[in-house]
Amino acid sequence: MTQSELIILNFTEIRRRSIKLWKGLPESYYHWRPDDKAKSAIEMVRHVLEADYGWNKIINKESMADYLSPWKNRPFTSLADEIEFAEPYRNTFLESVKQFSDAELSEIEIIHPGNGEKKMLGKYLLRIGYHESVLAGQFLSYLRAMNINRPEIWD
Repeated sequence: MTQSELIILNFTEIRRRSIKLWKGLPESYYHWRPDDKAKSAIEMVRHVLEADYGWNKIINKESMADYLSPWKNRPFTSLADEIEFAEPYRNTFLESVKQFSDAELSEIEIIHPGNGEKKMLGKYLLRIGYHESVLAGQFLSYLRAMNINRPEIWD
């Protein structure tokens, strides 16, 4: 198995668990937030899904100067709709990752546009997985604060 295949396997497993968590959110709680400055539960889901579009641009060294999200002005309707809308962007991102050789993962330097930090592509991709994992933990805390049963993600 190549390094990119392992990274994709990790991304796929993280997303499987995220979706399992998200499906535990009743529609009546979509707009719940722990405080006025926090994202709502559905905004957090969208943030994770929408990120694949930006990550793909970054790892392919496309300009982020005129970044326009496909989600801009898109209303929140349902979790299923969010996941379905995001699927082509997710697939494009995973296809991009699949194209990188082991050598490229350790030689290509990525500069994150938000903070200017430089990382080797392989490490950058692993941090992408970490980002979603951290948000899964935050989502679990949302469900706990809502007093909603939390789905079992460890199976």
